[in-house]
Amino acid sequence: MKCVLTPVVRLLVRVRAEGRDHVPRRGPVILAANHRSFLDSIFIPLVVRRRVTFVAKAEYFDDAKTAWFFRSCGQIPIRREGGSASERALESATNVLRAGKVFAIYPEGTRTRDGLLHRGHTGVARLALGCNVPIIPIGLIGTDEVQPVDAKLPAFFRHVTVRFGEPIDPARYAGREQDRMALRELTDEVMYEICQLSGYEYVDTYATKQAEDIPTDTARVATFEEIRTPTTAAS
Repeated sequence: MKCVLTPVVRLLVRVRAEGRDHVPRRGPVILAANHRSFLDSIFIPLVVRRRVTFVAKAEYFDDAKTAWFFRSCGQIPIRREGGSASERALESATNVLRAGKVFAIYPEGTRTRDGLLHRGHTGVARLALGCNVPIIPIGLIGTDEVQPVDAKLPAFFRHVTVRFGEPIDPARYAGREQDRMALRELTDEVMYEICQLSGYEYVDTYATKQAEDIPTDTARVATFEEIRTPTTAAS
């Protein structure tokens, strides 16, 4: 599917990738991006040389006419009702990473409706610490100009930038997988990097819709100043 979509999308949309070499050629890795458009899950795999896997609402797979498309794009279904959808998503993501593959996540949990970058849910940190894998922050720019949240059809010949940042190593939080403060600090570091890469304004509130990827219980939010000045753990 990628070999078919790539020339078509590149013909209709001006897609530019920056820093793509930060994505390792092999081994497990998490791609964490801001979320502005339904097409974000098309643009990221388009510029990454490896196969990228996402989790998606199972409703997308209920219709056989569309299910093949989502599967071919690397998305796996998660049924949100009946138990913890977040835990099922986390389990699916863990399986992908333990197989040495690439998993992509939107820490905001849902698409922004006000154009701002919102506080991240800590699922990305849980995943990185639980699997001991690096996080590659991604700034997506202009995807909402191709297809805004409420638009049914895309607009063509717009410019999109997919900007990859340097890997974030979760090793310094090793052994603190259940520490809510550590999860929050790592998540905020990821969001800070996404903010710098995308250039969109950050607001310290969650997006309005309930998270759709790997949400977790909320914890106190560390400021970017606290991230830059790590505290020394008590001995």
